[in-house]
Amino acid sequence: MSSHHIVRDDQEPALIIANGAACSKELMGQLLEWSPLVIVLDSAIDRVLELGIKVDVLLGDFDNGFNPQRYLEQQYPLEIVYTPDQDKTDLEKACDYLVARNIPAANVIWATGRRADHTITNITNIVRFKDSLKIVVLDDHSKIYQLPKRFEKWYPAGTPISLIPVGKVDGISTKNLKYPLHDESLTIGYRTGSSNEAENDGIVVIEHHDGDLLMMECFD
Repeated sequence: MSSHHIVRDDQEPALIIANGAACSKELMGQLLEWSPLVIVLDSAIDRVLELGIKVDVLLGDFDNGFNPQRYLEQQYPLEIVYTPDQDKTDLEKACDYLVARNIPAANVIWATGRRADHTITNITNIVRFKDSLKIVVLDDHSKIYQLPKRFEKWYPAGTPISLIPVGKVDGISTKNLKYPLHDESLTIGYRTGSSNEAENDGIVVIEHHDGDLLMMECFD
């Protein structure tokens, strides 16, 4: 797979490659096409280099004897960012790095699958950066992002849509969903909006008053 295209710095979302289950080469290629910056987390670098991808930043705590310096010969220029803070995940540290560089958005792949604790943490951490970084987590079956207080988007009829609250979300109302909500609440672990779908071809509207609500556009 070729290296990513050259575009103006910070014009498009950065691409963060975590260390979960790999996505398809097709999805990765689509995201690389316009990513000005590719960040790889820790030991995922070996799997990434096998795909022939040009990496800009290698970031992590580099524990268990991992030596990032040996990749400088294979990837030049390569910025190595050592982040030893054990109170944060490598993905959180990568998001902190982007915020510090004033990069406004990031696509994240290889963040789901494998360990369930990592998957849950990676998805729910989207809301931690809601005021500073627009994050989209993607795999071959899902596209996950945080919803604003009012959201509108055109979908074909039958498109699977799940609304997942992080904590409790109040005042949710929808239009053009098969299972509509009318000023209702969702709470993680008790009631979520999983496995809904667009009722008709057209605009889906989702509004909520309080809380953090995630959209999961799903593909079987």
